[in-house]
Amino acid sequence: MVEGFQNASRIPELRRRLLFTFAMLAVYRVGVAIPTPGIDGKALAAFFEQARNTMFGLVNLFSGGALERFSIFALGIMPYISASIILQLLTVVIPYLERLSKEGEAGRRKITQYTRYGTVLLSLVQGLFISIGIEKIEAPGGGSVVFAPGWGFRTMTVMTLTAGTVFIMWLGEQISERGIGNGISLIIFAGIVASFPSAAATTIEFVREGEMGVLVLLALVAFMILVVGVIIFMERGQRRVPVQYAKRMVGRRMYGGQSSHLPLKVNTSGVIPPIFASSLLVFPGTIASFVDHPWARTAAEYLMPGGFFYDLLYVALIIFFCYFYTAVTFNTSDVADNMKKFGGYIPGIRPGQRTAEYLDRILVRVTLGGALYVSAVCVLPSILIRRFNVPFYFGGTALMIVVGVALDTVAQIETHMLTRSYQGFMRRGRLRGRRG
Repeated sequence: MVEGFQNASRIPELRRRLLFTFAMLAVYRVGVAIPTPGIDGKALAAFFEQARNTMFGLVNLFSGGALERFSIFALGIMPYISASIILQLLTVVIPYLERLSKEGEAGRRKITQYTRYGTVLLSLVQGLFISIGIEKIEAPGGGSVVFAPGWGFRTMTVMTLTAGTVFIMWLGEQISERGIGNGISLIIFAGIVASFPSAAATTIEFVREGEMGVLVLLALVAFMILVVGVIIFMERGQRRVPVQYAKRMVGRRMYGGQSSHLPLKVNTSGVIPPIFASSLLVFPGTIASFVDHPWARTAAEYLMPGGFFYDLLYVALIIFFCYFYTAVTFNTSDVADNMKKFGGYIPGIRPGQRTAEYLDRILVRVTLGGALYVSAVCVLPSILIRRFNVPFYFGGTALMIVVGVALDTVAQIETHMLTRSYQGFMRRGRLRGRRG
């Protein structure tokens, strides 16, 4: 691994991309520490200390601790993710958006532009609800956490939080274009990883005070290692469909005739389903928490992390987005047409529509296994931690995102190194990148 980093530093373009990525993530972490004006930071931190296991704790986790500081990045990247979900769902319903999605780079840019507009709109709505709701929060010692409540504070907060979200969106796009990895995923990754040291220190403090036994801590660490191992194993798992290419005579030379395979990953969608599912559950739950109305309080209770209804809805959304994202990124009809165009066929299956139907049947079964795996990793560790009353901050969703994004990023570094005739990032075991 150390030698892999040394090889990476010898490639000028890869070195520039890595430095740019680290610089942008550093800018993001600096912004997380800048508070929004008009807030009593100590009182707000005390409130979030008590609300760690609620919806606020989940939002704070994905914002990298920005919400408990009520920084300029308090909304995080969730409005952008929610806008992306809405646009992708509307692509299936609205013919105009469907045509744009098939127009290549120009259509993709237009959809990205609409996503940005949607991000601004959602940020304005969320910022307004949060600014109104935070005025009603009382610190544990009594008193409001806002120094001067009113429309002046609300207007300033909405503008500040919206600008912060737009800036994070720009950072993510810059990382994706000029850095290494998916910028949005890396920003979420950085926010979660930044909370690891404080969570570890808190856990050690629990052991010192006797609230957690040493054996329980060792069992928890072993369980985490087991979950990480399962994630790595499943993320690299794939179903290989055999493909045979017919021989073709081009001029006086014979081409083709070789055997190959089409890899179908067990988890084609990667960490997108848990991120999408979390953002959809967080958005209505957060707004309902700030609305003083009986139906809103009931909705907030049902959408509280750790509840049966929340876990059930979370699993359903994960399974839905696994299938939805796989269908969007992997078009079996296009794959079958390309195979037919280049003289490829699956043994025993007629080229064309029959091949597309065969691939679709395989993909449905493989995606079901991947969806159940993602659901189990994201839900079961949290359930076990709550069942045994283990005071630990991170659940399976955080581990899933951290490991998945790390694997994707290392796979992209590996690709850059191999395309420039350098030794790979890892000596043993090539990392296969995710499709899509």
